[in-house]
Amino acid sequence: MSLPAMRKLNFEVLTLFPGLIEGPLNESILKRGREKGLLNVTVRNIRDYTEDKHKTADDSPYGGGAGMVLKPEPIFKAFGTLKTERPGEKFLTILLSPQGRLFHQRRAEELSEEKRRIVLLCGHYEAIDERVIEALVDEELSIGDYVLTGGELAALVVIDAATRLLPGVLGDEESAYRDSFGDGLLDHPHYTRPAEFRGMKVPDVLLSGNHAEIEKWRRREALKATLGKRPELLETADLADEDRKMLEELKEELDRN
Repeated sequence: MSLPAMRKLNFEVLTLFPGLIEGPLNESILKRGREKGLLNVTVRNIRDYTEDKHKTADDSPYGGGAGMVLKPEPIFKAFGTLKTERPGEKFLTILLSPQGRLFHQRRAEELSEEKRRIVLLCGHYEAIDERVIEALVDEELSIGDYVLTGGELAALVVIDAATRLLPGVLGDEESAYRDSFGDGLLDHPHYTRPAEFRGMKVPDVLLSGNHAEIEKWRRREALKATLGKRPELLETADLADEDRKMLEELKEELDRN
C-alpha cells in the first residue's frame, strides 16, 4: 500500500529586490519547510529580463503624474521564461496590490492546498502597467488597507501564512489550527513558568491538570477575546451550541460591568 503524497507548495516570486525575499526564507518556519522539501521558492529578479544596458524596469506614466510605472516587457518576458522552464505546469498568478481583495486565513488555507505553481508578482513604485494585470494576473491580494513600498513584504506574508498550514512544517500539528483565526476566533491567552511573576498569577485552572476544564476555559477565553477585540469575526466563526451559550453569558457579564 503506497503512502499518500506529501503536500508541498511551489512559489515563484517576481521582484525588483530579491534580497527582501531571500533573507526571511532562511529563517524559522520557512527555513524548516524548505529543508523538509515541503516548500520551494524561486526568486526571480525582474531586471534580469530587461534588454537595455541600464536594466530599466520602470518608466514615467502616460498622461503625466507622479511616480514611475513598472514596464510590461520584462514582466511578460519573465513569464515566458517561466513557462518554458516548467513545461506542462499550471500556474496561479497573484499580484500583491493595495487594490486587491483582503488576504485572510481562509485564503491562506486554500493556498496551502494549491497544486498549481503560485506566482507572486511584487509591484513597486507607483504602479504596474495595466496590460500586465489584464493578460497575466489571476487575482490581486492585499494584506491591509495601507501602502507599502513594494509587494515583497506582502508576498512573504502570503508564503508564511500558507506554508505553516502544511502538515509536517510545524512541530505541533495542532498549532496551525489552534492559532488565532484557525476556527474563525482569536486565540486564548497563553502562560508558561513561573506560575507567579511580580504578583501576577497563572489562572488556577491551567495548573489543575483537569484537561476538560482547561479546554473549556480556553474556548471561553477565545470567545471572550474575539467578542472584545474583533466582534465582527463571530458572524462567520465556526460556533457550536455550547459556544453560543458561553457568548450569551459573556455578553451578560459585559452588560453588568
